[in-house]
Amino acid sequence: MTDTESTSVFNSSDAGSLAERKARHLEICVRPDVYAVETNRTGLDGVRFVHRALSEKNLADCTTETEFLGLPISIPVFISSMTGGSDEAYRVNRELARAAQIARIPVGMGSMRILFRKPEVIDHFRLKRIAPDVPVFTNIGGVQLPQISHSLIIETAKKIEVDAIAVHLNIGQELFQADGDTEFRGVLDGIRRLCEASPLPIIVKETGFGISPDDVAALLDAGVRYVDLAGAGGTNWVRVEAHRSDDTTTADEFSGWGLPTGVLLGALARTGDGRKRDGILASGGIRTGMEVAKCLALGAEAVGLALPFVRDVTSGGADAVVKRVEDIRTVLRSVMIMTDVATPRELRSVPLWSTRAFDDESASLAATATDEPGRDNADG
Repeated sequence: MTDTESTSVFNSSDAGSLAERKARHLEICVRPDVYAVETNRTGLDGVRFVHRALSEKNLADCTTETEFLGLPISIPVFISSMTGGSDEAYRVNRELARAAQIARIPVGMGSMRILFRKPEVIDHFRLKRIAPDVPVFTNIGGVQLPQISHSLIIETAKKIEVDAIAVHLNIGQELFQADGDTEFRGVLDGIRRLCEASPLPIIVKETGFGISPDDVAALLDAGVRYVDLAGAGGTNWVRVEAHRSDDTTTADEFSGWGLPTGVLLGALARTGDGRKRDGILASGGIRTGMEVAKCLALGAEAVGLALPFVRDVTSGGADAVVKRVEDIRTVLRSVMIMTDVATPRELRSVPLWSTRAFDDESASLAATATDEPGRDNADG
């Protein structure tokens, strides 16, 4: 489909099945006592900070404040997109947006895809009205880019008043969906064309299996503002889909699939501009303030959490989300003082103490990268 064509591939009957699927996703993800969806490891346990006993920083010297998408935020942490498309998901997203406004952090919302099938629910996506002072971004699946008019995507994003569009790469999830998309050719070219056409910044993220160093280079070369690694270590969407179909037999073989978030950061630190490279976001299995600090030290500009915040908001509302952000801030500021830096960005320059296993894995992954800045996939 070219950019001038309509979205006639969608019909109104699809909206009901999409909403049902999204509701089931949310149910599975917030019930760890019933459904095991977190697999693999981030690798971040292989990295430690070098303690500075003679730090010259006072608590008052240190700030976690920074910018994201041109807007001031209180800490380089964001609520990563995870859910949307159902009534319960809309309630969750509204609470997440309220928490983001209070905590002054960015927030992502669920896929705008349903708006092309059911435009009357557009008010559910106007989270910017709930969080007017922080960055808000929507998302669309990368596999949909060759199918949907890019002008319609941009027009819809403007209508819901977001600050950026995130493109989600979710091959594993689609393959294990009974009704998933299985035509992946042309996604990179679609991202490149969307970057060229969009006045809004484009973020590209995986959904739990990571983005290799070569693919990171290709995306940045295509004009993407941020690449969110979204590595292995957190929610495994192959297993989520397997739980939805009640058949985990083949999905179990993918419990260890993917590129761990920490190892990916370690590999990128060995290529290009290293830990000082801009445009990298980290998410995927991040659960603690210490892990946030490690990701920032390894070169991430900001760090995203999805499942912890979704579980917080379903159990304790926006207040529980704000509490987690404040806990992360306490840990991050403490790390900054104990490594003698005043800002999160300065963590990129502190010495890190890593295990041989982490170094070997990072070096091995870095060695898979080519010398080319990005793949040429213009022909799809």
